[in-house]
Amino acid sequence: MQDLGIAFQTASGDSGGNLDGPPPAPHDWLMKRNCSLSPRQVGWFYLSIFTVSLAIALFFAVQGSWLVLPFAGLDLLGLGIALLVYARHATDYERVSINDGVLVVETASAQRLTREEFNPHWVRVELGESSRALVTLRSGGRVVRVGCYLDLHKRRKFAQELAAALRRL
Repeated sequence: MQDLGIAFQTASGDSGGNLDGPPPAPHDWLMKRNCSLSPRQVGWFYLSIFTVSLAIALFFAVQGSWLVLPFAGLDLLGLGIALLVYARHATDYERVSINDGVLVVETASAQRLTREEFNPHWVRVELGESSRALVTLRSGGRVVRVGCYLDLHKRRKFAQELAAALRRL
């Protein structure tokens, strides 16, 4: 797998990173978030913060400062909500692949997976001029936008690589 950055990888051959799964597709682009913690690590982190905060709050409550407990609870509730939102989207990704004459676009967002299949000979690849414009794939009346996890430079590179791969078919 040729590494084009943390959030953008192109599978053009096996570089040893994929030892237990099927070999990568001839043209496979995986775009994902650059997350420091996995959902499991977020859970362990929250549990450790919860334990320490609760121990400190209970210590002060026993000393007579009982108002520390509700504020510690609010603090832990806010942190828990923020970490839950983070963990739900930590594994989001977009995958564009060309396999067996089919262009497949998979998008995973908060454990919801969508999959679109296109005839690669009829797909048009477009990239808008603004820095927020996503790569648009059009075929017939269907439109799919990808590249939300890429910066402008990598989005342009992806659009060029995809257009070149589609021309070679």
